[in-house]
Formats: sequence, structure tokens, C-alpha cells
Amino acid sequence: MQPEPILDLAHLGHLELLTPKPDESLKFFVDVMGMTVSGRKGESVYLRGWDDYERYSLKLTASKTSGMEHMALRARSPQALERRVAALKDSGFDIGWTGGDLGHGPAFRCRDPDGHIVELYYETEWYQPPAELKPALKNQAQRFPARGINVRRLDHLNCLAVDIKANRIFFEKYLGCRLTEQIVLNDGTEAAMWMTVTNKSYDFAYSRDHSGTPGRFHHLTYALDSREDILRAADIFLENGVYIETGPHKHAIQQTFFLYVYEPGGNRVEVANAGARLILAPDWKPIVWTEEERKKGQAWGLKTIESFHTHGTPPVEGH
Repeated sequence: MQPEPILDLAHLGHLELLTPKPDESLKFFVDVMGMTVSGRKGESVYLRGWDDYERYSLKLTASKTSGMEHMALRARSPQALERRVAALKDSGFDIGWTGGDLGHGPAFRCRDPDGHIVELYYETEWYQPPAELKPALKNQAQRFPARGINVRRLDHLNCLAVDIKANRIFFEKYLGCRLTEQIVLNDGTEAAMWMTVTNKSYDFAYSRDHSGTPGRFHHLTYALDSREDILRAADIFLENGVYIETGPHKHAIQQTFFLYVYEPGGNRVEVANAGARLILAPDWKPIVWTEEERKKGQAWGLKTIESFHTHGTPPVEGH
């Protein structure tokens, strides 16, 4: 008999991105990505896509290096948060409570087996737009900015990890995340995983770090409404002198229509249109991709660019 599923987490809420070039990175996210500043505190600026319901989805923090400081998942209720905290206590992965941050209440922090910091919270501040950003339609979080790419909402993130299997088990056992797709090599090694807590096909992914360095970051992704928006985004990146790493193209895994660039601080950023794929089946069986299938490249045969496998943040000497 299948164990009762853990449905305590609602969605990926935000992440904190570190940048050694804070002014340039901020300009990129505001002017090119079309995001809105919704707060400042210390060395951090808080940013949002125009239809993120919470006050922010990206915390951009000045740092000596690049990478992700933490990712944050919102619980479905105060009781759900307490259940996850109870499960994590004395697990060896728990860090403890923080007093919260701008825009959200108390949060419980833990580390996955690779060392990435994962934050769980429930209390949050719904975004209240100032008069000049108030939308015409009351079911929209703010007015469409009509600036740059105009990203709509935070979609997912991708971390690098040394041991994918250990991380998969951690997210399944302690946080109730569901595996939707994965890559398994010929020798049985798990090389990548895509996991969800919603009916989206994935809220985050982890892929194996070629350098063997734990705790690194691959990319964050903001959603646009259509494939055509991704094509227009490529033109806007081009006009703004932003280096395009790969795309626009379509992933075979998850079928995401993608475009990858680097922001000035060195972190990889994706804009994507995931299409209409939803995981509605409560008994979904994970799709397993083999080594041979992955060597075929992306959906339409384009080989994956080498830097996609090698570039991560913070950078590692010699890689």
C-alpha cells in the first residue's frame, strides 16, 4: 500500500541570488527582464515579476561571489509548516528558525544533502501595488510594466549537486516533493531530477555537478506567456548586449521552450514558456531518460551546448 502523500508545501516562493556586480545586476533585472523593485534592505534589493502575488520572488544581494544563498518554499498552512519542521528536527538537515525577512514571517531553514539552504515559511505579505502600478483587472497582481521582457512570475530554479539520489530522497522524505522526470545513466547513477509540489511539471530541478563541488547553482527561471514572447526576448537581449548562451529552443525533458542568458553577476537566467504540461495524475509515474536518449540532444535535435554542463555559480577554479 502506498504511503499517504505529503502535501504540505504550496509552491516555490523566492530565492536569494548573490552577485558581485549588484548595480549592473539590478539594472539587468529591472530594465531588461522588466521586473519591479518592491523593497530594499541592507545589501539586498527585492524584485518581482508583474503577476507574482507575493511582495517579491527574487532577493538580489551584493556579495563577493555569485550563486544562490537560499531557496524558499511556502507551506500550505501554519500547521503544514509545523509538520515539516517536526519531520526535519534532529534529522541532521535542520538549521533552525529565523525571524523572517522583508515580506514574509518566521522561516525554518534546513540544508539538503548537498548543502543548499532551503527555507520553509507560511506567513507572507501579498503585494499591494502603489497607485501608478495598480492594474485595470483586479485579479492581476500589478499593472503590466511594458518594459524589457516583462517576465510574469517565478517559474522554477535549477541547482547543481554531487549526489542527485541523496537529494531526491531528502526532498521526497522530508518535504513531500514529487519526482516527475529524471535522468539515469547506464551504470544506474541518477544524473538529474525534476520535482514538483504543485500541479506544474516541476518547481525545481537538480543536475549533477561535473566539478564535484557541492552546493552550486545552475539557473533561475521566469515565465513568459508564450513561445512568441521567448523569441521577442531573444531580440531584446540582443539589443541590450546580453550574452545568449543557448536557445530559443525546446527541451526534450519537460518540453519547456527556453532561452538562457547570463546576468552581469555571472548567474545563468532562463526565460521560459513551459506550455500546457500539468501533472494532474495523483499516481504519476516518473519519466526516466537514459544516457542514449540524452545524447540525442534537445527536442528538435540541437546538441546541448557544452557550457550548459560546465557553467555554474559560484565559479570553481579550473572549470
